[in-house]
Amino acid sequence: MQKVIIADDEERICRLIEALVDWESLGMEVSAVAHNGLEAATAVEKFHPDILITDIRMPGCSGLELIETVKKNMPELEIIIISGYAHFEYAKSAIKFGVGEYLLKPINKAELAATLERLKAKIESRRKEEADKLLLEQKSKNDVERLRELLLEKLLEQKEEPLSLSILQKEYYLNMQPGCFQGIRLKIDGLEAELGEEGKRIVIERSEKLLESSLRPKCFDMLCAEQDQGSYTAILNYREDRSEEIKRILKDCLNQLESGKKLYGEIFYSLAAGSIVKDPAEIGASLRKAAVTIEERLIRGTGRFLDYMPEGVSSLHEKNLPEKYLRSVTHAMEIFSEEEAEKALEQLKKGVAEIKDIRGYEILELISSCGALFLSQVELKKRREMLQEFLLRCRQCGSQESLFKTLGNLQTSYIRELAKQRQNDMLRPIRQAKQYIINHYSEPITQEEVSSIVGLSSTYFSALFKKEEGEGFAKYLTGVRMEQAKILLRESTCSVSEICKRVGYNDLKHFTHNFEKATGLKPTAYRKLYG
Repeated sequence: MQKVIIADDEERICRLIEALVDWESLGMEVSAVAHNGLEAATAVEKFHPDILITDIRMPGCSGLELIETVKKNMPELEIIIISGYAHFEYAKSAIKFGVGEYLLKPINKAELAATLERLKAKIESRRKEEADKLLLEQKSKNDVERLRELLLEKLLEQKEEPLSLSILQKEYYLNMQPGCFQGIRLKIDGLEAELGEEGKRIVIERSEKLLESSLRPKCFDMLCAEQDQGSYTAILNYREDRSEEIKRILKDCLNQLESGKKLYGEIFYSLAAGSIVKDPAEIGASLRKAAVTIEERLIRGTGRFLDYMPEGVSSLHEKNLPEKYLRSVTHAMEIFSEEEAEKALEQLKKGVAEIKDIRGYEILELISSCGALFLSQVELKKRREMLQEFLLRCRQCGSQESLFKTLGNLQTSYIRELAKQRQNDMLRPIRQAKQYIINHYSEPITQEEVSSIVGLSSTYFSALFKKEEGEGFAKYLTGVRMEQAKILLRESTCSVSEICKRVGYNDLKHFTHNFEKATGLKPTAYRKLYG
């Protein structure tokens, strides 16, 4: 509802204006009525109306003085001036305050309604423009943020063309200046513990805010984003003489995070800094250096500030560990053996332990590759989803032990699933056979007939059936027939000889013998006792 205030020193004029308009149907309401300029000014300040209807001549504070006062605080307030012929020229001077609507006394109902309709449309149009503008500004802001996130992703993946200050400023709207550029990476491990989604978000946001509030005042600009859950990346741009100060701030931030981590349980922080560069074209290299260096926590432990990466490469690739692992684990999968899979994992651990100067990122790549090789044996439909989940869990590991455990969990869970599936596949023919017996027990069915129907040889079917049911096919069939015979004896008036035929026997003597063997009673005695 649009709010209206009426101001006139004549009470009858105020009542007339109120009475002339169906305010509710117009989508308006009269918030206050004032009888002098001072009252009107107070009411405007209190109710923040959309429209003010005021006489041009009032005691204490004239209409013009009122308009001048309220327009200073509410420039968008729409005003309708009420004026007599004698004051018409005087009223026209209100135009300089942006007033374009005036009514001559006596007030005409149709003219008043038309004026209010006009102002209503104007106010609604302005509000829509303001809402659209806010939406556009927010969209632009979101577009810029997404653009910057994409820049970080491209730099990490080496897909971005060489950067310059001009590109950073004009294409990414950053306030980067000549000086030093440095990539940093914060890693939070253990977020999969008992925090819940809301708890994870609190930990991540707290960490990001601490870094940004500490670093931004010391930087020309700072570009930052969460790469994946628990991994925060940033580009810092600062004066050349501030490199040691920035390093100290980074260490202080890490210490603050570490000191408060007990509030959240078993979580672990690590912070890595890439090389300091002066050419914007080298920012990507600094970012990637930070991303690789952060993986050294897998070797040196979490809770550290990492800004050094040993030169050279280890002998990992000479050991062919992934190929050896694949041969061993494939055999384990073929025989559905968790024990053999565990041996394959232990051999992999031993191989890693024998490598001198292995790097953290090499261990992460090795385990990720072994997981991918393991899953290469999985049906295609599940492979992609399982691999993405596995790689995410690997990135959330803060130690070698947790990495190997993640691979071990993958092995165990899938081999168990394979074994269960194989068991189900083996049992499916038995379930089919049992259902066939239930449906056809009144017929002269044989083991050969049923084994053929479920697609197995008679010999294999016999052995499998006995293994799963604890008794042979013939005994199971007899048991089904005897149970049906008991039901008929209890609940029907059929003769024993008729029941004999209905449960699949042609020889009454044979039926009676089997029934007595199963129940300890002859059919007639059973009926007398239970029928």
